[in-house]
Amino acid sequence: MSPRGFARHFTAATGTTPLNWLLDQRVAAAQRLLERTDLPMPEVARRAGFGSEVTMRQHFAARLATSPRAYRAAFNAGSGTGGSSPIAR
Repeated sequence: MSPRGFARHFTAATGTTPLNWLLDQRVAAAQRLLERTDLPMPEVARRAGFGSEVTMRQHFAARLATSPRAYRAAFNAGSGTGGSSPIAR
């Protein structure tokens, strides 16, 4: 199967492009790390699969309309309120 054929089949099956799916997975991994660890931002970016903290921040903000630091702060501030996502508030 050609790369273009794969991309067409993937998009038809998932409703998103392979790149957007991958970036969504990386942002979700960063969210989990921000919620569950105190790792510094460059390490969160590395473990989530981003090339740099700047790249992580750009994709995080584009998808969640907040920065990774603000997400972590909001999550930590609301951790005693039933565990709801700070973005959903």
